[in-house]
This record gives sequence, C-alpha cells and structure tokens, in this order.
Amino acid sequence: MVKVIRKDERDSGTAQTPGMVRESGISAALCGSNGLWMGTATNEPGAVAGAHHHGANESGIYVLRGRLRFRWGENLENVVDVEPGDFIFVPPYEVHMEENVDAENDAELILARNSQEAIVVNVPDPR
Repeated sequence: MVKVIRKDERDSGTAQTPGMVRESGISAALCGSNGLWMGTATNEPGAVAGAHHHGANESGIYVLRGRLRFRWGENLENVVDVEPGDFIFVPPYEVHMEENVDAENDAELILARNSQEAIVVNVPDPR
C-alpha cells in the first residue's frame, strides 16, 4: 500500500550525530518498509557533524540546499566541497563527516540507505 508521510509526521527519534539533526521519512516504523530507509539531515550554520559511519549500509546523500565540506577516510584526509544538486555515495563502514561552510544558513540533505534501520555509529574524530 502506498503511504504518504507528511513533513509533520517525520520521526526525529532516529539515531543522531552531534552537529546535525536527522529525521526519518521512510522507515519500518513510519510505513512498514523492509529494505529502505530515507530521511533528511540539517546542519545548522557553521555546524560540524561528528565523525560517524552507517555500519553495513550503503548511503546516498543528496544536497538539497547549502554548501558542505564532506570529509572521509581513515583520518578524514579526503575532502570535497558539495553544493545543491550534488549526490554523494558513501560505502559501508566509511567514516565521514559533514561541515556546513556557510556561517549564516542551514544546509539540508536528503538521505537514503539500503536498510530500513537508520544505523549511525558515532566514532571519535580520528584527526
């Protein structure tokens, strides 16, 4: 059965990382999905999200608004700036972090994972 999840029905009870706020939009709890999780993330102006990974899940990120500096790698040594319209693929267990490079505006992301579980494993910053 098709289910529409309205903005005010999103679930902010999902796993969180310091520096960003995630909300589930498609999950087992909200619509009974079995193999898909989708949601949003917001980074406040100038916020730096903590280092984290998503376990065995592949993650897709779409930058809806704002500019972010995306870091990944064993010591977060890989860096790329992303902007609205960019997609990011994050393989399983890849430690990464997002930094909002705009000191005045939120950055908003659309997230997708190949599991209905919103797995987030926060790790110490390896730098």
